[in-house]
Parts: sequence; structure tokens; C-alpha cells
Amino acid sequence: MDRKLLIFLIIASVKIFIVFNVVQLMIVSMIWFERKILAHMQVRLGPMRVGFHGILQPIADGIKLLFKEDIIPAKAEKILFVLAPVMTLIPALCTFAVIPFGGVINVFGHRIDMVITDINVGILYILAVSSMGIYGIVMAGWSSNNKYSLLGGIRSSAQMISYELTIGLSLIGVIMMTGSLSMVDIVNAQSKMWNLVWQPLGFLIYLISAIAEVNRCPFDIPEAETELVAGYHTEYSSMKFSMFFMAEYANMITVSAIAVTFFLGGWHGPFLPGVVWFMLKLSFCLFGFIWLRATFPRLRYDQLMHFGWKFLLPLSLFNILVTGLIMVIRGL
Repeated sequence: MDRKLLIFLIIASVKIFIVFNVVQLMIVSMIWFERKILAHMQVRLGPMRVGFHGILQPIADGIKLLFKEDIIPAKAEKILFVLAPVMTLIPALCTFAVIPFGGVINVFGHRIDMVITDINVGILYILAVSSMGIYGIVMAGWSSNNKYSLLGGIRSSAQMISYELTIGLSLIGVIMMTGSLSMVDIVNAQSKMWNLVWQPLGFLIYLISAIAEVNRCPFDIPEAETELVAGYHTEYSSMKFSMFFMAEYANMITVSAIAVTFFLGGWHGPFLPGVVWFMLKLSFCLFGFIWLRATFPRLRYDQLMHFGWKFLLPLSLFNILVTGLIMVIRGL
């Protein structure tokens, strides 16, 4: 085997291993942070018993779920029932392959990019792969042979398809200004000024659409406990149940990473290393998800859909039009 190819494969394997484990650690940490932050916002203590201030509670919950009985309904479509949580989680993890966590670093004389792979259509890859998770949710709702689960799956598919459209349109303004679909090129274009300065409306549209896309409050309609018991995952237990929530947190990290990359300058920042700046900005975005959950009540389903199609969609098209006009005027 060629030496350069061998070195490339080793570096790529190490990157994949590190990113995968860091993402898993972030998912576990997010569960604890969310419970503690919500508790303090509501003047409670939150988890306190397992470890210092309950820091080991996610591990205890994981062990509990691992040993719980895995129940499959007698009349469920068993193959699809088992595949659904996998189909939801795997695409959520695959999106991290093109997210740049930092610039180029020098390790033992080798220049290493802080991204698994930089492809020239990085954002299209993320949008395409992340949209596959919808199939897992629909499969979960339908294969459970439960009307509540089916309604939750249908609601979720309609919501995610609707808001994926505005997510894509909100990013077009940045793509027009940068002239590239590569995530690395988009970050490099913000070395002097963040795109948030030029695209405040696009950022606002993206932020709202991303919250709806990952089914977070106030847009957590598919789970709607008061109406649908628990939505599409009503019949799930044990680790299959936890995989849906792992996918939700992974998607939260993904949409936050896209926001950092497209609007908040990526890894650029003074004094600190690039990867540190990226993680700080990512943490700020993730805190926003928790803050919103503690602040706003859930919308009705008709309000959610009307807001997406009748308000956000025209607004995102208007943002593209204004961006194009400004670029033409500046070009003249």
C-alpha cells in the first residue's frame, strides 16, 4: 500500500474515532446540562443524588435503559420497528463528517485539517443526510400499529419537511455571498466579518426553522404528551427508546454547528485556538435551545404549519431577493 494513502487512512480513522466519541460525550453531557439548567430556571435543584450535583445521572440512566426489558408489540411490523430508531440515529451522526471544527493544525510535521472531509457540496450533504431521519420517525409511527404513534409520525414528517425547506432557503443568502457550498470556504470567508452582520434575517429564519426541525419546544408537536401520549415513540422501550433522544440531541448539535459555521464565524476568534472558539459558540447555541424550552409554551399544530408556510417561507424568499439586489448593486 502506498505510504501516503496509509497515512491518509490512519488520520481519517483517528478523526472519525475522535469526532464520534466527542459527539457521544456531548450528547450525554447535554442531558445533564439541560436538566440542571431547567431546574435552576424553575427554582429547583435538578439531579443531585448520583455523583456531585447529579453529574453521573446520565450514566445511571443509560445503564437502567440498557437492562430494561425490550418490548415489541405483538402486532407491530417487527423489522421496521427495530430499524426505525437506527434509521433516525445514524443519519444524525453522519452529518458530522463535513463540519469543520477548527482550522489547519501541525502535528509532527503533518498539516491536519480539523474536519473529517471537506467536500465542495458540504451543506448539500448535510441537508440530504439529515433529511433521511424523517423516514425513521415515520417508520416508528407506522410500524408500532398504534394510532397515537401513527399520528405522531405523520405530524413529525409534515413538520420536518416544511421547516427543512425554510432551513435550506435561509442558508442561500450566505451561499450567494460566499460563492461556495463548502463548509470550510464559508468559514474562511468570515475571517474579517461574521455573516450574521450581513444576514441577520437569514440567521433569524434559520434559528426558528432549526428549532422546529429538531422537534424542540415550542415546536415539539410530534411528541405532544397531552394529545398523543408520547407521539411516534409511544411503543418503544429500553435502548430503542433512548436512540430517538440520542438522535434528537445529535440533531441539536448539528443545527447548532451549522449556525456557527454559516453565521457566527466558525472557528475564527482572537487569542484562543480555533477549536475552542468553535466549541464556545456551539455551547452558546445549545444553551439557547434549553432557554427556549424553559420560556415558551407549545404551539398548536395549525399555528406551527401556518407560521412555516405563510410567514417564514415568504420571508426567506424575500431575504434571498434582497441579498441578490444588494450583490447586484455592489457589483455595479
